[in-house]
Amino acid sequence: MNVVKIKVLLMMGLVVGLLGSALAVIYSKYQSRLLFIEIQKQERELDRYEVEWGQLQLELTTLAEENRVEQIAREKLRLVLPQREAIIYIKP
Repeated sequence: MNVVKIKVLLMMGLVVGLLGSALAVIYSKYQSRLLFIEIQKQERELDRYEVEWGQLQLELTTLAEENRVEQIAREKLRLVLPQREAIIYIKP
């Protein structure tokens, strides 16, 4: 009789362990899916930022072009190049 009780208790312990293990697997799979979804969101956001960065770089290049700066200086600020004789060069 004592051996039967031990076998039953052992079997119940194994069933409880099996159920606990199954629940742990389900929980970890759920968490990994949540993390995967978050990674996907972050990657989309990174792609959006990279596109925006490229657009800003292009805009900066356009705005900083020498011709554009000179054109704005002439038109809006009414600046003109000095005569060649009026230019003073300073050596470092």
